[in-house]
Amino acid sequence: MSKNKEGRNKSMPSIRKNYTYNLIYQIMTLLTPFITTPYLSRVLGPDGTGIQSYTNSVVQYFAIAAALGTASYGQREIARSRDDKEALGRLFWEIELLCAGTTALCLICWMGVIGFSKEYAPYYGALSMTLIAVAFDISWFFGGLEQYGLIVVRNMAVKCVGIAMLFLFIRTKNDLLLYVSLTAATGLLGNISMWGYLRQFVGKPDISQLRPFRHLKETFVYFIPTIATSVYTILDKTMLGWFTGQDKSQNGYYEYATGFVNMSKILIMSFNAVMSARMSYLFGAGRIAEIQERIQGSMDFVLFLAVPITLGLAGIAGDFVPWFLGAEYRPVISLMYVCAPLVFVVGLSDCVGSQILTPGGMRAQSSRVIVAGAGVNFLLNLVLIPRFLASGAAAASVIAECFITIFYLWLGRGFVKPSMIWKYGWRRLLAGLAMLGAVLGLGNALETAAGTGPAVTFAQIIGGAVVYGLSLLLLKDPFIWKWAQMILCRLSGRQRGE
Repeated sequence: MSKNKEGRNKSMPSIRKNYTYNLIYQIMTLLTPFITTPYLSRVLGPDGTGIQSYTNSVVQYFAIAAALGTASYGQREIARSRDDKEALGRLFWEIELLCAGTTALCLICWMGVIGFSKEYAPYYGALSMTLIAVAFDISWFFGGLEQYGLIVVRNMAVKCVGIAMLFLFIRTKNDLLLYVSLTAATGLLGNISMWGYLRQFVGKPDISQLRPFRHLKETFVYFIPTIATSVYTILDKTMLGWFTGQDKSQNGYYEYATGFVNMSKILIMSFNAVMSARMSYLFGAGRIAEIQERIQGSMDFVLFLAVPITLGLAGIAGDFVPWFLGAEYRPVISLMYVCAPLVFVVGLSDCVGSQILTPGGMRAQSSRVIVAGAGVNFLLNLVLIPRFLASGAAAASVIAECFITIFYLWLGRGFVKPSMIWKYGWRRLLAGLAMLGAVLGLGNALETAAGTGPAVTFAQIIGGAVVYGLSLLLLKDPFIWKWAQMILCRLSGRQRGE
């Protein structure tokens, strides 16, 4: 082994450190909507929010096509080749050139969409920046190297700038186009800013040695599930727009309901994202025993978070939505009840997909599952959206995700058994149900005494967390007992030191 490789292995990035970086950013991601959403929901209204949601869903199809699966594929390949600096540089430039080429083709097609559109042409024009941003997005490279600190610094800076610009310039419903433009522009500038870090890791490309099209077949393998996934993450918003005509308020309700669910999934998805690069490295090294050990730990952690977040989201919805969004958004409450299971279901499927199927080279098999799930979702959307509108789209998404999760677990059966889920899940379920009862009871009592407001929601969250933690202690959950013992040991150690 070369000195270069040895040095790289000795400086293996810390999973705990990377998760902390991601956690800091995800906490900011969680806090940002609490700053911006109450303002935007009242300034833009349900219809304005719906137009933004609908037009953004359209450009996302072109953005997905432009990326062509290079993000997931690129991160995996970079993770596997990070011990070889020469191969690393060649891989980066080949994948980046391929992405830039597909983005250029998609931009040409996007110009046609703008030309044929009448009502939404200005919004589509502004969203061209979202499409251009795909070519400059190299976060997959730093993700493969597990350099999450760089990604977090960039993302936090972009978010801060975006928040400041929003409050400075978005004042009335007439500023909707400006809001769409600012959102797209900050995303583009954020991606461009990442290039400043690149010179530390790769040199200038030798054009004669680059073969970007050799990656085309593999990126298609990653592209198929990505475009299929968009059917139930983006197409539902597009279909809502089709079936509701000029009134885009249903899109607005659905946008916020799914937004709250996605916010709730952040801690779980962040953990899986951090683990994905490490699992790719372990699969490439053939360290199966370590992989199995880490999968068990990951499933334990995911279930520890997913169960209370799912039940807690449903528990606080009735008191949270009226004060946070405004009285005109009450339909969001019922949508949150329907969408809440997505936190648990997607948490499981993402854990298996990110840590077993993709790193283990089973992307083709998982692609077929996702395509089938997308088909299920599309058919259910056709049946449910015309009759139930946003509630129909939410129900279709939950059913499709359950379908995908079941088959993901079957594909990953060599590493994840149903008994493992039961082993780590039954205590969390009992504790979660106790927590849900406490959250609902506390909410009803406080609402009767003081009405709805931030204090009620905050009390529900704190009270629910305490009940959940105490219930797990009473049930002797190994995970929480381990952490409780660690904390007690550290506290007793400090006392001795004093």
